[in-house]
Amino acid sequence: MLIIPAVDIRQGNCVMLQQGKIADETIYSKDPVFMAKLWKAKGAERLHVVDLDGSFSGNQSNNAIIGNICLSVDMPVQIGGGIRSMKRIDEIFTLGASYAILGTVAIYNPDVVRQAIDKYGSERIIVAVDIFEDKVAIGGWKEITPVTTLEMIDKLKNMGVKEIIYTDISKDGMLKGPNIDGLKKIAKASKMNVIASGGVTTIDDVKKIAKLEKIGVIGAIVGKALYTEDFKLEEAIRALNKK
Repeated sequence: MLIIPAVDIRQGNCVMLQQGKIADETIYSKDPVFMAKLWKAKGAERLHVVDLDGSFSGNQSNNAIIGNICLSVDMPVQIGGGIRSMKRIDEIFTLGASYAILGTVAIYNPDVVRQAIDKYGSERIIVAVDIFEDKVAIGGWKEITPVTTLEMIDKLKNMGVKEIIYTDISKDGMLKGPNIDGLKKIAKASKMNVIASGGVTTIDDVKKIAKLEKIGVIGAIVGKALYTEDFKLEEAIRALNKK
C-alpha cells in the first residue's frame, strides 16, 4: 500500500488546514518544491499536491510551483484543486502530472470527467469524493450537496471512473485518526481503487488502512501529521514492509 505525502499550496506556501478552513491555516514551509523533494528523499513513491487557490477561487497562480515539483521529483505526482475543465486538465498534464484529481466538476459537469477519461485513460483520472456527514462536499468543501456517498459512487461508475480519493472532512487536519468504517463502506460499494485521506496520524492508522487492501484500498494520504512530526514517513514505510 502506498503512503502518499500531501503538499497543499496556497499563495505560494506549503500549508495545512483543519477541515478545509482557511481560517485554520498553518504555513509549514515557504518552499513547496523543497517539501516535495524531502518526502521523496524519505521514501515516498507518490505525491499528492493540492492547489488550494484553485480550489477556493479558481485562481491558477501556482502553476510554476506545480511544474517545478513535477520536474524535481522522480515519482508520480497527482494534482488536484480547482480542475473543472478540459483546458485545465490539459494544463495539469502539460505541467508534468501523472494523475489529475477532479472533484466539483464530477457533480456539475460529469461530461468533463468522461472526456478526460476518453482522452487520458481511466488510470490517470482520479475523482475526489469529499464527504461531510454522508453528503458530498464541493467547491473547496464550502458547499455541501444533497448527494449521498453511495449516490456519488453510482454516478462515478457511470462515468467510467476507476480510482477515487475518499476524504472524511470532519477528520481532515484534526490528528484524530481516519474514518475506517466509512472507508470500508466506500471501498466495498465502489469496487474501485480507493485512496484514504483525512485524519491519518499514526503508523497504527496506516496499518489499519493497509488491512483493507483486499477490498481495494491502495493508499493513504498523510498531511498535517507529517508536518507536525507526529508521523514519521520512513518508520511507516518500514512498518508496512515488515508485513
